Amino acid sequence: MSQTPPALPQPPLSPGTSLRQLLDSLNREQRRNQELLASLGFVLRSFTNLSRLLELVPLVAARLVEADGALLVSFHEDGRLWREQVHAAPLEHSADLVRRLAALPEADLQVVAHDDGEAELEQASRLDRQVGSLLGRVELFSTSLVARGRQRGRLYVFSRREGYCWSEVHRRHVQLVADLTAVALENEVLQQDMRRHERVDRQLSIGAEIQAQLVPDRCPVIEGVDLAARCRPAFEVGGDYIDFIPTRPRLLGRRRERGRWAVVVGDVMGKGVPAGLLMTLLRGMLRAGALSGHAPDRILHDLNQLAQEDLSQSHRFVTLFYADFDPLTRLLRYSNAAHNPPLLWRRRLNRVERLDAPGLLIGLQSEADYGLESIVLEPGDVVLFYTDGVTEASSLSGERYEEERLQRSLLVASRAGLEAQGILNQLFGRLDRFVGADRQPQDDASMVVFKVRDEVMLPTLSPGGPGS
Repeated sequence: MSQTPPALPQPPLSPGTSLRQLLDSLNREQRRNQELLASLGFVLRSFTNLSRLLELVPLVAARLVEADGALLVSFHEDGRLWREQVHAAPLEHSADLVRRLAALPEADLQVVAHDDGEAELEQASRLDRQVGSLLGRVELFSTSLVARGRQRGRLYVFSRREGYCWSEVHRRHVQLVADLTAVALENEVLQQDMRRHERVDRQLSIGAEIQAQLVPDRCPVIEGVDLAARCRPAFEVGGDYIDFIPTRPRLLGRRRERGRWAVVVGDVMGKGVPAGLLMTLLRGMLRAGALSGHAPDRILHDLNQLAQEDLSQSHRFVTLFYADFDPLTRLLRYSNAAHNPPLLWRRRLNRVERLDAPGLLIGLQSEADYGLESIVLEPGDVVLFYTDGVTEASSLSGERYEEERLQRSLLVASRAGLEAQGILNQLFGRLDRFVGADRQPQDDASMVVFKVRDEVMLPTLSPGGPGS
């Protein structure tokens, strides 16, 4: 029976051969690591599913340092555990590990960025101890996922082999994976914010369109009057309110009163969407009241009572100037709920006066009385209605536009004999030059120019008087 000849002893490797083999091994390891990091970088650049990317992270981290496994723990913005984004490798043990981790008390899992670095470090150490107790006896290395100074998670890599050594190269590789993962988590947060802002922008655009439909897009034709108006919100949706409302003629005994035109200018405290919503609400109430044909003081009194509950709950108030104009007699009646008094340029006297009446803010108290004043306008007279966004506009130096400057601007524009639109354009032009043409307005600014035409002549009335 033949016997297998004994194996011949291998000749010892020469020093050159040993060095080449070592270099080849290092090169293979380096290429493998480069391919792993390149694959992670590719997924980071092109991923559309965050969960798929995060599932890959523990696997790459473990293979980079030839460890037994890895665990990725992700946090929400407020530092709470993001339970849906906890991943582990190897996959056959990940489900149980993730389940056990998620069962721990929330206080033991939260890591929040602190001004006090020691407190943040203590929280991270507490979480590390919890993870270490779940993994059992292992060689464990952990590092934070940090983006823009905020904790986005923790990455753990572990080995059950005795004597496993965490070299500086291993640490750098794991930290590189952690940094790439933090960028992915931060990108997801930014994309969510962007999508949320896009939804808000769409809603604001819709709100602005609706509000624009409620604000008159052109001035009505009022006999004997030249009108021009502009409402310029600081944001897409504003709290300024201008309106022109034809009032319904009423029967006074056997006489039928003529219809009037109501001119309304108001300002809801604040800016943006809340102010715009309240403005829309008040518009409906005011239009219903204006159709009653009551005098301005009665209309403001009723509006204040109707809007009291809504305004008190929103902690906002409204200033409002309400005037009605009779084209036949040129009588302008008005009441004021603490709004900026309109300015009246008297052509015959060449001076500017204020139109004011006593009254509280709408929504300040349920029982409020409003004064009623009236004035007969003459041909060529100009009334300027405006909101406080005009007089409170500030220049680069912080100086306010103020009512006195607006009065001088109105005097110059009216004395030049311009039409209503020309006066309005000149007033806004002067305001923009004062503020700075390229600056974003800080508040809504609205103006209405109401000019009595020169050709208006009082009709010859019958002995029975008007409306007989």
